[in-house]
Amino acid sequence: MTQVRPYRGVDAADRVAQRRRRLLEAGLDLLGGPTEPPELTVRMICGCAGLTLRYFYESFTDKDEFVAAVFDWVLGDLAATTQAAVSAAPLRERNRAGMASLIRSIATDARIGRFLVSSRANAVLARKQAETGALLATLYGRNVTEALGVPSSDRSKATAHFAVGGVVQIVNTWLAGDLELTEDELVDQLTLLLDNMVNPKLYES
Repeated sequence: MTQVRPYRGVDAADRVAQRRRRLLEAGLDLLGGPTEPPELTVRMICGCAGLTLRYFYESFTDKDEFVAAVFDWVLGDLAATTQAAVSAAPLRERNRAGMASLIRSIATDARIGRFLVSSRANAVLARKQAETGALLATLYGRNVTEALGVPSSDRSKATAHFAVGGVVQIVNTWLAGDLELTEDELVDQLTLLLDNMVNPKLYES
């Protein structure tokens, strides 16, 4: 087997990983920016990343796979950070810990919020957003019903979708500048809303 020697101290696998990361960052820049490009092209992605076309196809087969990979990468990082904050908090403070971590991440990098929750024209991105919303509602409903000791039902599912959809809509409105709340005020409001959604009657069949 032919071995590829390190280039400037960086081996081949690490160079591929670095180029992939540059492409993912470019995807977040383009699809999470204030203005979404009318049509995403491979040339546009490579131009933003400062790489040639062959390096795009080194990591991705097409644009759809690329967009899905960007979404999974951004969501994975955000989910890991938020879950770590929630797990480290006392039970009664977990809603606040989760919302504080989420809003802090979005406030630090507005691209993340626009990419994950704002309506986007890209069909793959829109599908991934819908799938993620459904997954978050399932997880939220499961956590709450287990905490309350009630079985899952259509009422609990409806409540979970309402909670997740509400948070997404509020964050989206805040990002658009239509809510004049500070970061801390937004966290307070979201926490209060979620804390008041633990009434067992909302989840009982």
